[in-house]
Amino acid sequence: MSTRIPRLPWGVVVPIASLVLLAATWSNYEHPAVLVTIAVFLVGAVVAAVHHAEVVAHRIGEPFGSLVLAVAVTAIEVGLIVMLMIGGGEGASTYARDTVFAALMITLNGIAGAALLIGALRHRLASFNATGTGSALSTVIALAAVCLVLPGFTVSERGLEYTAGQLAFAAVASLVLYGGFLFTQTVQHRDFFLPVTSDEHGRVTGVMTAADADEDGHADPPTDREAWTSLALLLASLVSVVGLAKLLSPTIESAVGSLGFPYAVVGVVIALLVLSPESISAIRNAARDRVQISLNLAYGSAMASIGLTIPVIAVASIWLEGPLLLGLESMQIVLLTITVVVSILTLAEGRAKALQGVVHLTLFATFLFFSVKP
Repeated sequence: MSTRIPRLPWGVVVPIASLVLLAATWSNYEHPAVLVTIAVFLVGAVVAAVHHAEVVAHRIGEPFGSLVLAVAVTAIEVGLIVMLMIGGGEGASTYARDTVFAALMITLNGIAGAALLIGALRHRLASFNATGTGSALSTVIALAAVCLVLPGFTVSERGLEYTAGQLAFAAVASLVLYGGFLFTQTVQHRDFFLPVTSDEHGRVTGVMTAADADEDGHADPPTDREAWTSLALLLASLVSVVGLAKLLSPTIESAVGSLGFPYAVVGVVIALLVLSPESISAIRNAARDRVQISLNLAYGSAMASIGLTIPVIAVASIWLEGPLLLGLESMQIVLLTITVVVSILTLAEGRAKALQGVVHLTLFATFLFFSVKP
């Protein structure tokens, strides 16, 4: 009598298969068929990452769930930035800046805009805690100002660079700001970052209970073993996403060059790929009337992109050759300024109409267009 072997769920198979593919093709991936396979598994790894992030979030609750996904993605993204900078080549001196700025525009306008639009269309108004989300935005603004705007206005170093001492200060300031926000979000004022309930006018009436939040298809919270397994598979999926994106980067660079686009577009494409798990998760939560979680993901990812990248780059610059240009160009500063002003107006009341989502998405489209046609 034959024994039937149980099937492994896709959430287990895809991350493991993606890691195997990454290891097998790391040194030989130029063939078109291999590149297509890499692209397919990259998409699968993104979907698997979103699934396992939601399982972990369901076990540990908010805002820890969105924090796990944001920090995990960004930590691996930092490794990708360092690897590409070590590889040198055209644009290596501005790669960190271009990728971090792209992450800011994707999160503040793309992810937040999509979440607000979908949340408002599905539920008439998108509601969130203005106090918690506002503190997140203020931290992002401070990080962006210190790390990306000021380098172009200092006089100790010519151009868009920091001196070694200034870069060290920016790195420490980044860690202080990010650490302070994490303490506020997870310890001191955790309730400001939980999903909210609202009345028919979109005014916040309270914090969503566990029963209210449990409308995502999970009957019961996963066990500790299931949560730890999903955490391991989440990390495997994210490593696969970033590693496979790294393998596709030469093809992306060639495509960008052949189309005559600026090299900064490479950073935009890589950031779009790496941030795709947060994007999907944010949209899914917005559709379930949990816009607060979507904004936690958006602003948390923006914060982590700067707060983790700049300290690591500051240390890596000791060994990296060539200049490190962190200062934004004039057009980038204008886009960042407009985004900050619009974001402040969006968050002021703790509720948003679909129009505000459209405004942010239009700014995101503007960023994409002028990245291609500066």
